[in-house]
Amino acid sequence: MNYTDIGFAKKDRTAIITLRRPESRNTVNARMAMEVRDACAELKQTAEISVVIITGGENEFFCCGTDWDDAAELINEGRKDYEGIIRSFSAASAIGSLDQVVIAAINGDSLGQGLELALACDIRLAAPGAKFGFPGHGAEMFPFDGATQRLPRVVGRSKALEFLLTGEVVDAAAALAVGLIHGIAGEGPVLEEAEEMAKKMASKAPLSLRFAKESVLKGMDLTLEQGLRLESDLYYLLHTTEDRTEGISAFRQKRPPVFKGS
Repeated sequence: MNYTDIGFAKKDRTAIITLRRPESRNTVNARMAMEVRDACAELKQTAEISVVIITGGENEFFCCGTDWDDAAELINEGRKDYEGIIRSFSAASAIGSLDQVVIAAINGDSLGQGLELALACDIRLAAPGAKFGFPGHGAEMFPFDGATQRLPRVVGRSKALEFLLTGEVVDAAAALAVGLIHGIAGEGPVLEEAEEMAKKMASKAPLSLRFAKESVLKGMDLTLEQGLRLESDLYYLLHTTEDRTEGISAFRQKRPPVFKGS
């Protein structure tokens, strides 16, 4: 597909999705959302990709919300299926459905739907100057791309309610303190740190990464007994894979393993 509002590149076992609407502070319009969904659909069919990075590029913002002017244009064009319009702007669910590990390299402000996109990722690394929050309540805006469900799972119910009800915008240090992000980049660009983390992860067996992610995420919605059963099932399933055999052979032969994701 010819992408215009995102960049989509693959290198080794890592894919990078770059939000690319700097003129609108990377706000999500219908086309960007569609392209994110299409990229995620392609990634689901790409076994050799182990890690996905999402970033806002070399800007002072990651994603500053939704392009409501674009939504208004669709309504003005005569579309009355408002639920369908909002659904066409959704991108977080596609990100959250990926089997690969997903890292958000948050290079700048992550507000509204931008924070919803970040919440759909597994790991969130942020630039020191990044800000986070849902400041749209003054304009009668309500999260629609997963925030009310993902945020409590990340920071807990009380803090999630505080974020959502007050519309408070916090800096990276405060976001780190409550567990909203996993780390703050040092002197270099946050994308470089994300790529270094991705490189380390991608050197591991792809299926072991996917199974570990599946076990944690699905296990959170199960009882402890059910979660332990899921972990056990995935562990034994991993023993039946070609990569398991390759890993053992490489260890015995004292060479780097060549994993195929099968």
